[in-house]
Amino acid sequence: MRTLGNILWFLIGGLEMGLAWWLAGLVMYVSIVGIPFGRACFEIGTFTFFPFGREAVRRDELTGERDVGTSPLGTLGNVLWFVLCGWWLALGHLATALLLCVTIIGIPFGLQHVKLAGLTLSPIGKTVVREEVAEAARRGEE
Repeated sequence: MRTLGNILWFLIGGLEMGLAWWLAGLVMYVSIVGIPFGRACFEIGTFTFFPFGREAVRRDELTGERDVGTSPLGTLGNVLWFVLCGWWLALGHLATALLLCVTIIGIPFGLQHVKLAGLTLSPIGKTVVREEVAEAARRGEE
């Protein structure tokens, strides 16, 4: 079912939004300072192409250790990200979600875009893993 969902997703909005993430990543790579943002863009852009069966989680919840992205410096990075381009991508996801939710069949895909819009607001310090790994991390297992 995940495979079918991912194929349909890719065809009705995943391709466009994934490319938008990758474009944002390329823009971030223009400057040395933007490389951490660009890295997050490419990871989340790839996630946006095929999101079903995977989930974005905070790295410190996954590993149990803090890093630069999950520290106060990462929070500052998320604020900068939001101001520079996060809200544009969030608007793209929300507009696509609105269009998809007009039909009953599109509602699950629209809800996925809403979840991605939330991720768009603060992607620094997060990583994409399979749902099973995310669930195990929430339970405290390794």
